[in-house]
Amino acid sequence: QVQLVESGGGLVQAGGSLRLSCAASGSIGSVNIMGWHRQAPGKQRELVANAASGGSTNYADSVKGRFTISRDNVKNTVYLQMNSLKPEDTAVYYCKTLTSGRVFWGQGTQVTVSS
Repeated sequence: QVQLVESGGGLVQAGGSLRLSCAASGSIGSVNIMGWHRQAPGKQRELVANAASGGSTNYADSVKGRFTISRDNVKNTVYLQMNSLKPEDTAVYYCKTLTSGRVFWGQGTQVTVSS
């Protein structure tokens, strides 16, 4: 079992920045993918960005150039630096990890961007 604890959400004005963190604990394998999805009201959950333990990263087109994902493999922690935030970035952000063929989700953290 893997536990994911997220932090860093909040309310910010458009153009501002936030940094999300997600710490994983438990039976997480050394080969894994950690990342972030988000779900806005009335919309499906969508990928924001993910980062593999080997170093590769992947971003949704809507956040490229504004968001940066990074991870600390020693701490099993993934970060999402969000800059130039827009009202359309408002959503619940969920941490997700894929390890040993299993998927685990965090509880979600609210990000609200005011115009």
